Amino acid sequence: MFVSDFRKEFYEVVQNQRVLLLVALDVDALCACKILQALFQCDHVQYTLVPVSGWQELETAFLEHKEQFHYFILINCGANIDLLDILQPDEDAIFFVCDTHRPVNVVNVYNDTQIKLLIKQDDDLEVPAYDDIFRDEEEDEEHSGNTGDGSEPSEKRTRLEEEIVAQTMKRRERREWEARRRDILFDYEQYEYHGTSSAMVIFDLAWMMSKDLNDMLWWAIVGLTDQWVQDKITQMKYVTDVGILQRHVSRHNHRDEDEENALSVDCMRISFEYDLRLVLYQHWSLHDSLCNTCYTAARFKLWSVHGQKRLQEFLADMGLPLKQVKQKFQSMDISLKENLREMIEESANKFGMKDMRVQTFSIHFGFKHKFLASDVVFATMSLMESPEKDSSGTNNFIQALDSLSRSNLDKLYLGLELAKKQLRATQQTIASCLCTNLVISQGPFLYCSLMEGTPDVMLFSKPASLSLLSRHLLKSFVCSTKNRRCKLLPLVMAAPLNVEQGTVTVVGVPPETDSSDKKNFFGRAFEKAAEGTNSRTLHNYFDLSVIELKAEDRSKFLDGLISLLS
Repeated sequence: MFVSDFRKEFYEVVQNQRVLLLVALDVDALCACKILQALFQCDHVQYTLVPVSGWQELETAFLEHKEQFHYFILINCGANIDLLDILQPDEDAIFFVCDTHRPVNVVNVYNDTQIKLLIKQDDDLEVPAYDDIFRDEEEDEEHSGNTGDGSEPSEKRTRLEEEIVAQTMKRRERREWEARRRDILFDYEQYEYHGTSSAMVIFDLAWMMSKDLNDMLWWAIVGLTDQWVQDKITQMKYVTDVGILQRHVSRHNHRDEDEENALSVDCMRISFEYDLRLVLYQHWSLHDSLCNTCYTAARFKLWSVHGQKRLQEFLADMGLPLKQVKQKFQSMDISLKENLREMIEESANKFGMKDMRVQTFSIHFGFKHKFLASDVVFATMSLMESPEKDSSGTNNFIQALDSLSRSNLDKLYLGLELAKKQLRATQQTIASCLCTNLVISQGPFLYCSLMEGTPDVMLFSKPASLSLLSRHLLKSFVCSTKNRRCKLLPLVMAAPLNVEQGTVTVVGVPPETDSSDKKNFFGRAFEKAAEGTNSRTLHNYFDLSVIELKAEDRSKFLDGLISLLS
């Protein structure tokens, strides 16, 4: 059931209990976790934190800890699948689920005793009515029982005939109801999409209890920016949520204008920015950032010689010397940096890039350290999905969680270096896919497969990295192709996961034209295609549009998907 009063029905319930925190491996979940940890620290709430990468790990973690805990908090996992069916918990176990995955499973919505959903009601949830989905079994049994003996045989026969007619009607009604139920559930569960950031939901709780700090506000900003970077929410939703956070930023950081009560220079300050849509440009050179930002790389078509020429023309139009553009941004001439945003925006408009600036936030620690919210998202994501041989998932999770604290700036800078490597590899992979025509039309969708032995292929074995690569590849392909029909197609992409076990990760990305709603139909399509072709798949990720597949079954799985979507 949906929790209406988060403070009373959630926080005050767990405040004097030991709780188990199960956190999914994404940046928004990490930020929500940081805010919750800070609140728990304030109120001395005992908790155990367990990172979970998929349904199997969630089950294992639950089985290991279910004897010691009665209260479980799930962040960014658990809402879009029948939780009680998967975990089979005792009747006294209570689950608080704060998850952005939509649609929310109907059993979770209508379970009043064990499942408590920490989900904003103002999100457009469109949950079907209870009576359309669930039916009382006793009702049906009542009509199937026999009536008592009638005295006359003719009376008996008439009553029997009436009973048979009534039962037939009842069965027909039930069949119609079941068919209607199937249709309603199909319409409801067909598309996968995302709701309000979990970090924002938990920050809202902190604010309601007057325990919100600047740090918590920054984590909420990073959680929202993660959704925008990963293309999980629409531009409209992003701008609306930025507006909400902007009011909080003004409330927490207004002391800069007041000279008498001004903050010390080395304090943490958050400010609203209308900044450039260039990745990590303040920690890189402007040239590298232009080359490795999906938006500019796709518009310039930087994988071609003509595209490189256009980039040179763009820099010439701004009047920036190559020497300045190719050195670290921090070392550029101050006179150039002062009007840089305006110069870039003006030239970008001439080159058909109208959305060169974006609403965002930045954080300052004294004079030296300044980060945009998107910088932190890329750094944290790279630390979490680091493909280093000796690093385990839990170790990566702890590193990523630490990088969000202002006392661990060295970890954040390490994450930025990893992010640069990841972004370079992404653009190089896109260039090689487009130049060697690896993106092929399969009819109802485009398909691209990364081969074993491709440079940096292991960087894309994790779900977030592969999803980001797929989205960027689709954007670049749409900019490069002249085929109008192909511009309207979604993309399915496969990358090697484990060579020894012969498995690949497959991800489905909705068409570029569907930017209005960000809904993805591949989750259900993958399930149906796997069932129909008996392909050996593992639907283990919380994002249903990412699956594991045996490499040998790839061709029959794709055939099944083609016939399903045709």
